[in-house]
Amino acid sequence: MDESVVVSPDWLATRLEDPNVRVVDVRDAWEYGGIGHVPGAVNVPFDSYRDETADDPGTLPGATAFGDLLGRAGVEPDDTIVAYDDTHGVFAARFFVTARAYGHADVRLLDGDFSAWSREHETSSDEPAVERTDYAAEPFSFAESPLVDRAAVEDALERDAVLVDTRDPEEFADAHLPGAVRFDWRAVVDDETRRLKPAAELESLLADRGVTRDREVVLYCNTARRISHTYVVLRALGYDDVAFYEGSLTEWLANDGEVETGTATPPAELE
Repeated sequence: MDESVVVSPDWLATRLEDPNVRVVDVRDAWEYGGIGHVPGAVNVPFDSYRDETADDPGTLPGATAFGDLLGRAGVEPDDTIVAYDDTHGVFAARFFVTARAYGHADVRLLDGDFSAWSREHETSSDEPAVERTDYAAEPFSFAESPLVDRAAVEDALERDAVLVDTRDPEEFADAHLPGAVRFDWRAVVDDETRRLKPAAELESLLADRGVTRDREVVLYCNTARRISHTYVVLRALGYDDVAFYEGSLTEWLANDGEVETGTATPPAELE
């Protein structure tokens, strides 16, 4: 796995004293303070970087709001950010995508989550002293990010792109984009270790559903949370042609986009 995208707990443990590595805990404040956290981590709760009322697409919070959030967390533009949660990384992956969308070049996902970390490494209940920075996030641009709009998805439907729906079976059966395959975002996680499965196994799971390196991939779910995790995994595996539909099915349905119904058929279905 590409360590510029996903890092192991051991990788992080050796860099906790590095002033240029900023660890971000995206759990709720009560979890961060009451259960404990990675030593030195700052708390940036999930709800603080999602805003359905902002001017930017989907639930992106806007550059000004996100820059202010990172500034209050003491993040500098050149810092290496490592984000984690305690839900297999799905909420932290959304932070990863948001940071990339607003121009932060070096952001990574902790492989596993807080539970995986705490099994082998020390935790802390101390909130670190943070010096606020003047962080200026870059304005959002579809051209400068992996995110795509509805028009781009419509164009992809005309090509040999594979549309990947990362939701639950019931959601998929209720409505999905034409020709989409279902790939549950949780399929990549080992329930016992809480970490990602070996790369070779992940490649096999993806290939079984037609998700291969030679094909254009378009990811969607309902509100672009779950696809964040799948996007990060694909990038860590080295898949280059991956589009992230920020509006996802919520926007698609709101614009009367064509959908199909019914359960997935093998190999798209995940048991």
